[in-house]
Amino acid sequence: MKTPQKKSTAKKPVQKKSINRKKAEDVVRSGAEKVKPADVEKVLKRSKEIGHTFESAGPLGKFLDELKVLLALLGVYWSGKYRDIPYWTIAAIVAALLYVLCPVDLIPDFIPVVGYLDDAAVVAACIALVRQDLSNYKKWKAAQSR
Repeated sequence: MKTPQKKSTAKKPVQKKSINRKKAEDVVRSGAEKVKPADVEKVLKRSKEIGHTFESAGPLGKFLDELKVLLALLGVYWSGKYRDIPYWTIAAIVAALLYVLCPVDLIPDFIPVVGYLDDAAVVAACIALVRQDLSNYKKWKAAQSR
């Protein structure tokens, strides 16, 4: 006869969800492949909401200046004033900003502070992936104001 085993009352360790640089880059790359023109419009229409999220969501705040550049770049690209940029760069920016808009992602945004860590990692990865194109855009913009 077997002795009944007691059920363990010890709590299982909580597995923390996190996102490393490679995973963040993968999110940007895979998202960029799916971006359609309607997505560019969506990001531009919701730019104020995105800005508010960056202002109020802890880890995203350090990217506020970059966000302004990203949104300005999307705007001039969409208007046709600046097209000297690969569409993939536009798609990567849109994918990253759509990720920020999505409240249910790798770490749900409703979890205070921690919920935006993955969003910040995705934005950082995007900025790193498109850094040269952002630099070229800034040079173009500076030349326009002369």
